[in-house]
Amino acid sequence: MGIPEPSTSAGRAGLAALLAEPASAVVALDFDGTLAPIVGDPDQARADPAAVAALAALAPRVGAVVVVTGRPAAVAVEYGGFAGLERFTVLGQYGAERWEAGVLTSPAPPPGVAAVRAELPKLLAEAGAPEGTWTEDKGRALAVHTRRTTDPQGVLEQLRSPLEQLAAAHGLMVEPGRYVLELRPPGVDKGGALTAFLSERAPGPVLYAGDDLGDLPAYDALERRRTEGHPALLVCSSVTTGEAQVAELADRADLLVPGPAGVAELLGLLAARL
Repeated sequence: MGIPEPSTSAGRAGLAALLAEPASAVVALDFDGTLAPIVGDPDQARADPAAVAALAALAPRVGAVVVVTGRPAAVAVEYGGFAGLERFTVLGQYGAERWEAGVLTSPAPPPGVAAVRAELPKLLAEAGAPEGTWTEDKGRALAVHTRRTTDPQGVLEQLRSPLEQLAAAHGLMVEPGRYVLELRPPGVDKGGALTAFLSERAPGPVLYAGDDLGDLPAYDALERRRTEGHPALLVCSSVTTGEAQVAELADRADLLVPGPAGVAELLGLLAARL
């Protein structure tokens, strides 16, 4: 089986450049929904074993592989099984943390996060958050999930305004995702994290794969690079379950693949080709 062909001319140019110049190429990937299947409990998420095997084969053949995630970097490394991979970096907490060659750098979270952490349980109770609503503490951010409720999208909309007010009161912002609202410091996103990482390297082709709204800033960053003459391939890990497709991402992607299994297959094909 050959590498699937991107649907756009820019994507085809990005793939061609990656295959022609692998030594300067960067392969950048989201974690949840891209390398790891989405599950009801994020603590149970694990990278697709086929993806990890493909990354182990691909990483020595390209300039760098980087995972860009909202999770703490150490958690992504553990859940991904990434320890020991060559030329491999994890940018956790949207770039606030960095794991590389077994070394983790992680600054202290801003004070607004602690204040929101203390006030969030009362706010959720007063807002009438139903059974199944739960909070994931990411250290530098807090994510309110509605996936386990009987009406995930309805509850998400019910909680959006009060959570935005709470975040604003403490200098944070709310980032929506698939049945999740994340309260975190402003000015921190996957686009900024990826741009900072790429600035450390000589310009080269970039592949980025993601699955949700939080990946749009990374798409934005790579589209800006395209205007500067640097090729890129934008990949969307598309939904293979009954959940709604993230149309904003899929519509802008050069290549759609069927979920983490499709990402793993794509990475494996690239490794074999290179």
